[in-house]
Amino acid sequence: MKGMPDLLQAKILIVDDQPANVILLERMLCGSGYAAVSSTLVSSEVCALHAANRYDLILLDLQMPGMDGFQVMEGLKEIEAGYLPVLVITAQPEHRLRALNAGAKDFVTKPFDMVEVLARVHNMLEVRLLHKALTRQNNLLEKRVMERTAELHEGYVETIFTMTRAAEHKDEDTGAHVQRISYYSSAVAKLLDLDEDYVDSIFYASPMHDIGKIGIPDQVLLKPGSFTPEEWAVMQTHAAMGAMILGKSKSPYLQMGAEIALNHHERWDGGGYPNGKQGEEIPLSARIMNICDIYDALRSKRPYKPAFDHEKALNIITVGDGRTLPSHFDPVILEIFKQNHTSFSDIFTAYAN
Repeated sequence: MKGMPDLLQAKILIVDDQPANVILLERMLCGSGYAAVSSTLVSSEVCALHAANRYDLILLDLQMPGMDGFQVMEGLKEIEAGYLPVLVITAQPEHRLRALNAGAKDFVTKPFDMVEVLARVHNMLEVRLLHKALTRQNNLLEKRVMERTAELHEGYVETIFTMTRAAEHKDEDTGAHVQRISYYSSAVAKLLDLDEDYVDSIFYASPMHDIGKIGIPDQVLLKPGSFTPEEWAVMQTHAAMGAMILGKSKSPYLQMGAEIALNHHERWDGGGYPNGKQGEEIPLSARIMNICDIYDALRSKRPYKPAFDHEKALNIITVGDGRTLPSHFDPVILEIFKQNHTSFSDIFTAYAN
């Protein structure tokens, strides 16, 4: 019969406290060609034996001293998740349904009928080996999915690095800035108790917030001093331009990057750009990014301003200086910043260059 050699190599354990029953079952099985039959008279040994050997089938007597068959099955469930390869042995008709409800897959009755025993053993082993083959296939597929997911992740990250390098080429002062932004943003996301996927996404997405500056003319982007109204209008277009560059991607990082690029200059009080959104109309990722970007901009030298120390940056964000006000920020995120502002200072110091 096709598949019979595999069945005959299956590992079988006989569990019965009556030596005569064990001998009879061993003769039946070995006489039919099963080559890996073992036994025990002690029910308390079964779980340890199965943990060590992972039997394909356990013929289990229900009525034994010490641990009965039902207790043994409860122990086996802690070792064998899902399919329990147990064929119970019972002389009590009322025990059959209880045994099946307890997890057994089939039963044989005493006194033994050789044809019945061999048929039930054969059928159970076929199902058991198919179950094991399916489990192996599922594990293989899961491994391949994980490998492919890792490849996609690497591809997304490389895309992000390539795009941020392009932005840095326009403004060499932004290299350390975009690196620090990742750490600020992910730190705030953790403090907000957001899930690991969100923390991971914002770490990789946040550096792309100013990708739209690629399209801003150098005479505006790198201008020392204040912008004219016309230049400021040009500068503001980088938000929508960044969203356009990153939009319509299947990457979760680029999707969040587009969301941040478009909205990170919006203000909680509605005074930001490009769309004057306010409050929770502004995506959470952009509200996180907003305070991180402002803090780092205050700490960094720019063509239009010197670098400020931590205390001055903290005072501007929490008290205001006319240009920047506490009302610009999500109150919950602002409070987290106040309580954890030294973490921002530590990140700035650690990634200063």
